[in-house]
Amino acid sequence: MILQRVQADPWLSNAYLIVDEIGGKGVLVDSNEATDPLLERIEREGTEITHILLTHHHYDHVVGVEKLAERFDVPVLAHELCGEQVDAVTGTLREGDAIETGGLRIEAIHTPGHCADHLALNVNETDCLTADVIFKGTVGGTRAPGATGIEDLRNSIMGKLMKLDPATRLHPGHTQPTTVAAEWESNPFVRIWRGLDEPGEEACTVGPGDDDRLDATLLLWAPDYDGTNKAWVRFADGEEAIVGGSQIRKD
Repeated sequence: MILQRVQADPWLSNAYLIVDEIGGKGVLVDSNEATDPLLERIEREGTEITHILLTHHHYDHVVGVEKLAERFDVPVLAHELCGEQVDAVTGTLREGDAIETGGLRIEAIHTPGHCADHLALNVNETDCLTADVIFKGTVGGTRAPGATGIEDLRNSIMGKLMKLDPATRLHPGHTQPTTVAAEWESNPFVRIWRGLDEPGEEACTVGPGDDDRLDATLLLWAPDYDGTNKAWVRFADGEEAIVGGSQIRKD
């Protein structure tokens, strides 16, 4: 199997080409308007693209997908809620649905939290594209458009992705790959959810600006995939969220 990623600035979002063998059959996953290297490889090696798959509807993962759909004239598959927001989608993938093309078997895992329509894609049970649920050393936010909350995110990660074979390679929606084993041992969010580390108790405020900040407790301050930080907070009403570190002001 061949799995190639291209990363787009300024979002650092990934798009993927997955092929069973050189000159064989393959799929494209997500679109970020930086797919030219993938298209050149497809042309050069004579790959037959049979599907385009989308992990979720956020702009940095679907921008330019209409051009790819027009070029290859193949099914564009995604969660049905993604299809309601992205016109290029022609068919749906639900939990447990799988497509088989050439030597590839790609199974959809519904992983809400970051957004309701979020899918991870398990390829041949060796590689899993996790999009914006879990990254190398961090996890997705739960206040993006369409987010369903931290409990869904935790269940998607701990109840589904961390139950894959530890050797499974994880290919996130932003920046570098990792493995189930690496995230199980070292991801700070996973470590707290496993009961290995204790959450913090530091007071903070949360908000995009000075006029709409909310009091909260900072449970975890951790690195993010882009060199900044990600924060897990609990608000005064008990609600918890994972937000970008730029929204945090420590008291």
